[in-house]
Amino acid sequence: MLHRVEGIVIRSMDYGEGNAIITLCTENAGKIGVLVRGAKKVKSRHAALIQPFTLGQYVFFRNNGGLGTLNSGEIINSHHPIREDLIKAAYGSYACELLDRVLHDEETGSFWFRQLSACLNALEEGKEPGVIINLFEMKILQAAGYGPQLDSCIACGRERADDELLLSPRLGGTLCRSCRHNDPPAMEVSPRALKLIRLFAALDLTRLGNVDVKESTREELKKIMRAFMDAQLGLRLKSQNFLDQLDKYNI
Repeated sequence: MLHRVEGIVIRSMDYGEGNAIITLCTENAGKIGVLVRGAKKVKSRHAALIQPFTLGQYVFFRNNGGLGTLNSGEIINSHHPIREDLIKAAYGSYACELLDRVLHDEETGSFWFRQLSACLNALEEGKEPGVIINLFEMKILQAAGYGPQLDSCIACGRERADDELLLSPRLGGTLCRSCRHNDPPAMEVSPRALKLIRLFAALDLTRLGNVDVKESTREELKKIMRAFMDAQLGLRLKSQNFLDQLDKYNI
């Protein structure tokens, strides 16, 4: 059967001599694997269609599920500027790998596609990559069913002033100081960072405007979201390790 989808390349791997298998995050058909014959050969007409971050229309044959075989395709947005920039490419790769690990094959709904598309667009436009990725991580946590509870104490349920709240990645939300015994390693959080974390929870990436967050707050947000991602999803991603190396050498 012939299928036509709009999708973003989130993974590309060599297969055999000159072929490639791409994984697409699609708007209406979830995550799909497609074999692209001859894509790695010189002057292949499909070479551009297998590049990471590429948004395109893909037409492929597939019978009874499983791997499809590309018939034709057309690029909508190559996101070439992301691939040309080391920092942007690193964050884009992390977003794609994270989505690839969390999204199940053919899981329906356009939410994942819209969030990834908005994330890549924001990176290409030069918005602060760390903040973009933190917001993307929040959307991933929420869509996977692990969105943090941020408006009241997750232990006692009472609403408290912001300066009375801690963050507990293990329990999945804010924790008042009276309930700290439920999670002694709970994190201190500044009012500014807590406000932004709540904004991330409420804001859709497609509505992200200009981002202006001072460096100390960005560092705090990065630590908070990393702690939530590790505690709730526990993924070990190659792209995350590369981002850690960039941080180590202040690139």
